[in-house]
Order: sequence, then structure tokens, then C-alpha cells
Amino acid sequence: MESDVQPAVRSNHVRIFDTTLRDGEQSPGASLNSAEKLEIARHLASLGVDIIEAGFPAASPDDLMAVRRIAEEVGKADGPIICGLARCVKNDIDKCWEAVQYAAKPRIHTFISTSDIHLKYQFNMTREQALQRARDMVRHARSLCADVEFSTMDAGRSEWAYVAQVCGVAIEEGATTINVPDTVGYMMPDEYGRMMAWVIENTPGGKNPNVIWSVHCHNDLGLATANTLAGINAGARQAEVTINGIGERAGNTALEEVVMAINTRRDFHKLETGIDTKQISRISRLVANYTGISIQPNKAIVGANAFAHEAGIHQDGQLKNRETYEIMTPESVGLSDSKLVLGKHSGRHAVKARLRDLGYPLADAELDEVFKRFKEVADKKKHITDADLQAIVSDQMQGPAEFYKLRGIQVTCGQLDMPTATLKMEGPDGKLYIEAAVGVGPVDAVYTAIDRIVKVPNKLLEFAVHAITEGVDAQGEVTVRICTQDGEYQTFGGHGSDPDIIVASGKAYLAALNRMLAAVGTADISPEGERAAVHLPGAD
Repeated sequence: MESDVQPAVRSNHVRIFDTTLRDGEQSPGASLNSAEKLEIARHLASLGVDIIEAGFPAASPDDLMAVRRIAEEVGKADGPIICGLARCVKNDIDKCWEAVQYAAKPRIHTFISTSDIHLKYQFNMTREQALQRARDMVRHARSLCADVEFSTMDAGRSEWAYVAQVCGVAIEEGATTINVPDTVGYMMPDEYGRMMAWVIENTPGGKNPNVIWSVHCHNDLGLATANTLAGINAGARQAEVTINGIGERAGNTALEEVVMAINTRRDFHKLETGIDTKQISRISRLVANYTGISIQPNKAIVGANAFAHEAGIHQDGQLKNRETYEIMTPESVGLSDSKLVLGKHSGRHAVKARLRDLGYPLADAELDEVFKRFKEVADKKKHITDADLQAIVSDQMQGPAEFYKLRGIQVTCGQLDMPTATLKMEGPDGKLYIEAAVGVGPVDAVYTAIDRIVKVPNKLLEFAVHAITEGVDAQGEVTVRICTQDGEYQTFGGHGSDPDIIVASGKAYLAALNRMLAAVGTADISPEGERAAVHLPGAD
């Protein structure tokens, strides 16, 4: 194969195709309910993404309804394209159209594998059969929707000539976007760039200016962003990404990394996106809180240490001129450098104004809840930072539906005492429950007491804690992940913040349990108001 094919000349605008709600949700523990998906979709639209892949409608009735709701409420004429995923199967495509048709700009995204290993072991198809299936199903999708995207799954391990042949058939049948994914994160950047250039050059109709080529890379070897940029520089003009890079296995290409690489190195890439980069930090935090998947401190762009400088020589240079060690500013991704000080004497108007500046234009009822929580935290802290405010909003407005609500925690612990926790919780019947328990530590005691009230079989998979800001009075932020014990081992995440780390731990665990209940369990309340056991499928 030729390796020195020049990229096709194309527009300098790179479309951002966000698949947080589809491929990102496939990350273990990232299950989202319909309301959470809708809220993320609204933020993605505000962020300026060109396409939102809202889900896989044929996967379940709930996914279909979530995609439809996003199409209806977010897919306005001035909003993004709303896309659904479908296998090259007629029923999948029909279900996809059933959901996305309500958007002003709908898209059907259908796919089939092109690698011999997938065709043999996953699909039990020959290349000829897969080629014909692609032709038939793209034609069917095109009969329903004017905007059809086609993907050659596992293209990274496929013969290039066959990929070009299948893509040519898809273009012939009316596909307007062609995606060449590195599905298992196998390729090297130079290799992937050469492949993209070769496939564009050798696909019948591939250089048609009305055809957009797309890249979709996974991070199994830590090369997702590098491969995505290589594919874009080879002629692709759509990047398929997720917030925080969440996704199956090691994840997908991170939206924030691709966008900021293009923005920061305009001199090199000579490209642009339509993303409002000042909203990146806010939506990053939103997705982390909803999914329960915390962001590693050294994560590029959005990690807690992304703009931190500890080495003396770095600090000296940064203090003299920020450009010595910062290639972008914190403000460019929405991290505020505000000098406005809020404290226990601050009024509702000041809090509202600061939240609005941070990108949280809350309704009056929402502001009431946040302001109440603000006052509680302000009584314990001298100064409230922007990070504190964001944590308060996350806790109050971005948690799951509360079947059970935490009303109070009392803990005793120490070397001479047996760690004991007493909890007061409100159940789904409105009744208050009080329970006490001992544990190997205070957090274990709290979780044991919660388990005695909620009675949902589960296993704690992950517990992570960090301080939101500096100082001994910093708010603590806790993220947990739990899984069911029903044989399917579905995972759910929870997030909580509070100046008291034990309280934050209880909030996080209860948030994860509430997510589990919303997805796979119901609380049976007897007519007399007495609480019965919570039932999970297969838990008996």
C-alpha cells in the first residue's frame, strides 16, 4: 500500500461528535438515567458540540426514550445534530429512526465490522456478506434519514483496501459521514494517519467535498488523542470524543484534549472547532459527578494538577511570566481566577451572581436549595472558593433521584474506642429511620448502618477521597463505585462533598445506592407505612 498519500484538501473546521452518552456510558459504572442524560445533553449543546450521539435506541426501551427526549428537547433548529447508533440490522435502524426523527437535524449512525477477526468470530460473515449487508442497511437508513453516518468497526486491524471498498459502497448508497475507527486502540499515530489518508484517496467517492470523514479512537495504548489528531491532519474533519475520555476499557479520545490541542496549536494544525472552551471544566465536573468516575489529578486539561506548579524552578518562572510553564490559561477552560470573597455574611444575590459567572444560571427554587447549603458550609469555613461553590451545586443539583435521604450522622472513633456510627435517614415512604452500627473505621461503620436501613445487596468496588481546596477547613469530596450481586454485576457510581469527610463519604455511598435503586430495584412500602425489603432481580 502507498504510505505517502497527501491529505485531501478540506475545510479547516473540525466537527466535534460527542459520544459521552453512548460510548462513554459503556464505561463500567457509568450508567446514566434519562434525566441525567438529558442534563448532560443540554450542557453539550451549550458547549457547542456539532453532533451528540445520544444513545443506542435498540439496546432498550429506556435508551430509546432517552434518545427521543434529547431529540425533542435539545435537537432544536439552532442546536446540534442528534444521532443514534444502530448495527447494520433493519430493526436497529428502525428503532434509531423512531428516536431521532424528532430532532430538527437527525442522524442515523450505522456500523459493521471490517476486520477478519470480527467477521469470523463475532459476526460469522464473509467479507462479501458484510459488504452486501453494509450496502442494504445504508440504503435502508438513507430511505429514512437524509443524514447517515457509516462506520467500519475495527478498521485499525482491517485490510485497507477492503475498508476502502466498504466505505465506497456506503457512499454510493448515500452515507454522508464515513467513520474509520481504531476500535481497540491498536494503531500508532503515524500508521493511523497514513491509513486515513490512503483510505480517503482510494475510496470511490471519498474525495467528494460533501462527504465528511471521521475518526474514532480508543485509548488502550494511551494513544487515542494522538491518533485522533493524526487522522484529522490526514483529512478527517469529524472527531468522535467523550468528556473526560470515558468509555469502554481504557476509554475514548477526550474531547477536552483534542479541542485544546487544536486551539493551543493553531499554528501547527491550522484548524478550528466551535467549542466554547470556557465551559470545559464545568461539563467535565458534571459528567464526573453523574457517572461517579473521578478524574485523575494529573489528567490533561481538567485534572486537579493540570495548572499546579510545585517544583521551585517552575514556580519561579510561572510567577515571573505565566507563559514560562503554562501553554494555556486556566481561564481558557473555565477555571476562574476570581478575587470575589464569599463567606457566611454573603447574601443570596452575591451567591447568585457568582454562580452565574461560573456558568450556573439557577432558577429561584434551585438557588434556594444551593443557598441553604452554602450557608451551612459557610458556617464551617471562613471563605468559600469557586471550587467550593461548584461542589455545592454538584451535591445539591447533580445527584441522583433520592429514594433515601441522609438526615444526620453521628460518629465516634479513635484508638481507644470502637468506631460507631448512628444515622438518621428518610425513606421513600417519608418515614425516618435511625440505625447504629460499628465498623473497622468510621466510614465502614457509616456504610454498615446505611446497609441496615436500605438493605440492598452490593459490593463496594472503589472509594476515593480528596480535598477540593487547600487548608484544614477544605471541603472533602468522595467518589465511590458499587456493584450489584445479582450475577450481572452492574456498577454504579456516587459522589458527595462536605467539610466533614465522614458525611461526604455517607453522601457518596447513598448516592450510589440511589442510582442502583433507580436502575434495578424498587422499595416496597406496605399500606400501613411499614418498610419492606428492597428487591433486586436475582438477589433472593
